[in-house]
Amino acid sequence: MKIAIVGASGAVGQEFLTILNERTDFPVDELLLFGSQRSAGRTYPFRGREVKVQLLQHDDAFKGVDIALASAGAGTSKEFAQTITKYGTLMIDNSSAFRMDADVPLVVPEVNPSDALNAPRNIIANPNCTTIQMVVALNAIEKVSHIRRVHVATYQSASGGGAQAMAELRTQHAQIVAGEEPTVEKFAYQLAYNVIPHIDVFTDNDYTKEEMKMYNETRKIMHSDIEVSATCVRVPVMRAHSESIWVETERPVTPDEARKAFAGAEGVVLMDNPAEKVYPMPLFIAGKDPVYVGRIRRDLTSANGLVFWCVADQIKKGAALNAVQIAEWLIRNRK
Repeated sequence: MKIAIVGASGAVGQEFLTILNERTDFPVDELLLFGSQRSAGRTYPFRGREVKVQLLQHDDAFKGVDIALASAGAGTSKEFAQTITKYGTLMIDNSSAFRMDADVPLVVPEVNPSDALNAPRNIIANPNCTTIQMVVALNAIEKVSHIRRVHVATYQSASGGGAQAMAELRTQHAQIVAGEEPTVEKFAYQLAYNVIPHIDVFTDNDYTKEEMKMYNETRKIMHSDIEVSATCVRVPVMRAHSESIWVETERPVTPDEARKAFAGAEGVVLMDNPAEKVYPMPLFIAGKDPVYVGRIRRDLTSANGLVFWCVADQIKKGAALNAVQIAEWLIRNRK
């Protein structure tokens, strides 16, 4: 197959390269890399050879490409979607550009893979990172009892802001240790030694766009009337997002039922033995593929409530890996 990566020099683009290098059974006969003026001309190793980044422009470079994995931002995706797909290329887009469009499927392969078969615009949207890890976990509980509502607090690492955000966190720590004023460019405030309850812009209802993504995307992916109330917080962790999740189900789900459901769920690793200090943390999860779940317990405030904690690598499962898994599922199942 002929595969393209759009936004090859960014954090997610680099993760696409890493994952495709690791997954040697993913059929790549030819790989094309595309990027901005700033990254065009760079070369990256792929399966024993060097691949040069081409300038993304409105031309016929995508003719003959089977799948384009795109992570170059919503503006770029909107501008170049027609250029990418006009010859039949399937675009799996990591940006927010098309997620809520009725004619674009929003897919998490562990939850709604068959939605990917109906992509009339040759575009499949990759959900927001926080939504992906949450719905992978929620899907296990949904199979036991329908989930009515969710309250979630996220603890999102610097990697959610991209490579420059990760670099800024490193720089801030060094500057503070040196007694210097920390540089603040990517975040609303200094992130080092701080937490920021503000990710993306605020909307008219005082939720941020990030928080509303978790509401709207969850309902679309799960084909559900589920209600979601989120508070999204940036924390001074380099990589991997954590979420504290409260669910209310139609009937009570015991912690033992939940553990059994998580243990048998695709893409989930149960990591729940608090007496032995065994629970998921970014310290151990960064760079891993699955969604890790622990701290499972009954909600003391609700007869039908359950509480758990989940952690996943935002750049892997929260972005690049999910897109690659969509492609893999389609390769296996599309006729």
